[in-house]
Amino acid sequence: MDMNFLQIQPKSNLANKELAPQNSFEARARKSAEEFEAVFLSQILKSMSTGIKSDGPFGGGHSEEVFQDLLSEQMATQISRNGGIGLSDAIYREILKTQEIGHPNATAPTK
Repeated sequence: MDMNFLQIQPKSNLANKELAPQNSFEARARKSAEEFEAVFLSQILKSMSTGIKSDGPFGGGHSEEVFQDLLSEQMATQISRNGGIGLSDAIYREILKTQEIGHPNATAPTK
C-alpha cells in the first residue's frame, strides 16, 4: 500500500549512533521495538476513528470497519518505519539494557 500521502520522510540515518544495530540480536531488537510502536500507534489511530459515522449509500457496515482497521494498521506501520514518535528508540534501549543485565561480562548495577 502506498503511504506517500502521509508525507513522512524516511530515516536516512539514526540521529543517535548508539541506537544503530551492530549485530543480528540488535537488529531483531530494533525490529521488535518498531513493531511494538506500530501496534501502539495502530491502537491510537483506531480509537481516534471510533464513533465517526460514515455517510453515503455505500458507507458503514462490516466491510468498512475491516477496511478502517487495516488502514490504521498500515498507517501505524509506515509511521513507525519512518521515525515514529520515539517510542521504539526507548523500547530498543530497554531491550538492550535488560539483555546486558543477564550477560556474563556486564557490570553489576550500582546502588
